[in-house]
Amino acid sequence: MTLVPCPATEIPVQKPDDLDAIFAALADPTRRAILTMLLEDDMAVTDVAEPFEISLAAISKHLTILTRAGLITQEKRGRVKWCKLDPDAMRAASVWMQGFGQFDPVNLDDFERFLETELAADSE
Repeated sequence: MTLVPCPATEIPVQKPDDLDAIFAALADPTRRAILTMLLEDDMAVTDVAEPFEISLAAISKHLTILTRAGLITQEKRGRVKWCKLDPDAMRAASVWMQGFGQFDPVNLDDFERFLETELAADSE
């Protein structure tokens, strides 16, 4: 993963090809499910594969894509290969996406109260 400094914000920003790999990895629901599982704890590859109805080879390909994107790391402990979530890549993608957050997030409770007030005023 290659980070380059962004002079305007002093926040490391990933190069576009790194972001492409991250978003491509996140585009697949199986890979997103794997990342969710790894939020809990490190897991052996066989444990990662267990809940899915696809082959171990297919899971291994998904893990390779996640590893290349920098979203997870894999290490061998004895005879077992373990997977660990690496949140740094996700953080960099999040920082990149926050650049588009120029608008305040919508508070749904406030929005609901606003609609109730408007609808009540219209019915009077």
